[in-house]
Amino acid sequence: MTKKILMVYPKYPDTFWSFNHILHFIKKKATYPPLGLLTVASMLPKEWEIKLIDINVSELTDEQIQWADMVMISAMLVQSESAKEVIRRSKDLGKIVVAGGPAFTAQHEQFKDVDHFVLGEGEITVPLFVEDIQNGKAKQMYTTTERPAITSTPIPRWDLINTDHYVNLMIQYSRGCPFNCEFCDIVIMNGRKPRTKTPDQILGELKAIYDTGWRNSVFFVDDNFIGNKLNVKKLLPKMIEWQKKHKYPFKFLTEASINLADDLELMDLMCKSNFYKVFLGFESPDTGSLKECGKLQNLERDITESVKIIHRNGMQVMGGFIVGFDNDNESIFNAQIKFIQQIGVVTAMVGVLTALPQTRLWHRLKKEGRLLGESSGNNTAAYVNFIPKMGKERLLEGYKEVLSNLYSPKQYFRRINTLIKNYRPTVRSRLAKGELGALFKSVWKVGIRSRARWQYWKLILRTTFTNIRAFPVAIELSICWLHYERIVRLANSA
Repeated sequence: MTKKILMVYPKYPDTFWSFNHILHFIKKKATYPPLGLLTVASMLPKEWEIKLIDINVSELTDEQIQWADMVMISAMLVQSESAKEVIRRSKDLGKIVVAGGPAFTAQHEQFKDVDHFVLGEGEITVPLFVEDIQNGKAKQMYTTTERPAITSTPIPRWDLINTDHYVNLMIQYSRGCPFNCEFCDIVIMNGRKPRTKTPDQILGELKAIYDTGWRNSVFFVDDNFIGNKLNVKKLLPKMIEWQKKHKYPFKFLTEASINLADDLELMDLMCKSNFYKVFLGFESPDTGSLKECGKLQNLERDITESVKIIHRNGMQVMGGFIVGFDNDNESIFNAQIKFIQQIGVVTAMVGVLTALPQTRLWHRLKKEGRLLGESSGNNTAAYVNFIPKMGKERLLEGYKEVLSNLYSPKQYFRRINTLIKNYRPTVRSRLAKGELGALFKSVWKVGIRSRARWQYWKLILRTTFTNIRAFPVAIELSICWLHYERIVRLANSA
């Protein structure tokens, strides 16, 4: 039976990773495509007609909704408000609504008008839903705690979107993380035992992206790309060979853990594969807070030296930091500022601790009677959903002080200089569409019109004479400051 399926990806608000207000520098409309929906589309019957609307790229019209037999929605927590609006509009037009993804898996009870929830990992629940809907006996809820092998996960349907609208395309290699941080929902969603795709699967996905004409950045969205080091070291040599054969069409970024710095062989393989950025969870400079949240892999190591090692091995480190642990006192705010400046992580996502649904932290705070509400899903929102030990007002006041300090022109550009001093870029990349234009726009918007203009020109001169290979990174990070400054203003106005 043929069905018309409209897949809808809700709108992201302004967040640390949205870059909504600087995308025009490189003529893009969104940072990332909806990988989950594109993958689910490949799990649906081939005879079904599918269209996909990413509201971050184009408007959702009533005509598009009216065309469909079913509207399928996937969303992160931070997209919840937009998701509710899509659901309302779809139901007003008499459509069946199917929902899945992290926002619905975490708190499906918040979405009253959804006809069918397809939760958990789609390799299990999507086929069950499809079979039942075709037989006219679909249930409201499909869920599973099973952790399926992802060796049969299909290649995403890249034909459903215009890839030119995005800054990065995406691949998922693994699910799960071997660590168990109290605040993290990764183990809730994907478990602690990392499951990986085969090297041949990944090469197939690279080819599928290559065949779209894409020649730019690809984000490995794994919770921890190096969670299974044995398997990843089998994958990377094949990626290196593929990249050489195709003349290095892609550069990669991903998420990992700080123990990456301990493995020179792994870093070398990643660099030769053309990885150029890696996001690490630092959380706190305070050992007591790290022990409290279970971030034991960050203890008993020189974090500054670990970051330098990764920078010297060709990958730029981005980082996540948290204030508001029970162990934190008022000294944590200055300590975080000093820590982040010292290690030279330019892209520093600092957030207030939040209790995500069903995490160990969420259960502990609920038991202690300290939960205040649901998480917003926005990592850098000045919002607290529990009763902190230091007091809510002081925590938010201190958090805003940290953001304002870190993203002041002086401090931000000082971190870029720290990076440039240690960074040894090895990435092979082509000049992407819009990058030359971005350079000239940066001169006008950052170098002339912004309050960071003096820092901008000093950075340009220093980079030109001391590390010219890092010049594109200096320009990119200078432009990004315009976005981070806006995020800080939003947090301070909350």
